[in-house]
Amino acid sequence: MGEVHEPRSGCPINATVEVFGDRWSLLVLRDIVFGDRRYFRELQAGSQEGIASNILADRLKRFVELGLLTRENARAGQRARYSLTEPAIQLVPVFAQLGSWGLRHRPTSRALRVRAELLEQGGPALWEEFMDELRHSHLGSETPARSPSVRERLNAAYLAAINSS
Repeated sequence: MGEVHEPRSGCPINATVEVFGDRWSLLVLRDIVFGDRRYFRELQAGSQEGIASNILADRLKRFVELGLLTRENARAGQRARYSLTEPAIQLVPVFAQLGSWGLRHRPTSRALRVRAELLEQGGPALWEEFMDELRHSHLGSETPARSPSVRERLNAAYLAAINSS
């Protein structure tokens, strides 16, 4: 993908599709947001869809260039950690809406749909709470810890669905 370029038109939908319109981009961000995967190997090993290493490397590089992720400077032999930026964190409602649409219009598995159901039921208040948690863990903001956290609730729902299958 290389350097960041201007969108083909001034249309906001086009400009967004040019960033997220391929089959992998939103999935990479999904795994960072919901899976709390922050390292290349975690992202590749945890990819349910089986992303290739060259595609993952390309998407991570592009997201850093676009300002959606930051990458820690790692010395040789160290793992580089990726963190979400505020624009990426603000995608949580988009993910929630995409999940809601998928629940209604696409075949899904019980184990993989429970998080989308929880986000749909929780609505904007839950999305905001989750974005605050992400700001705390990725940006270091001072957000009071809630127990259980949204991430803990999402993971508990997922584990319960797996265990009941």
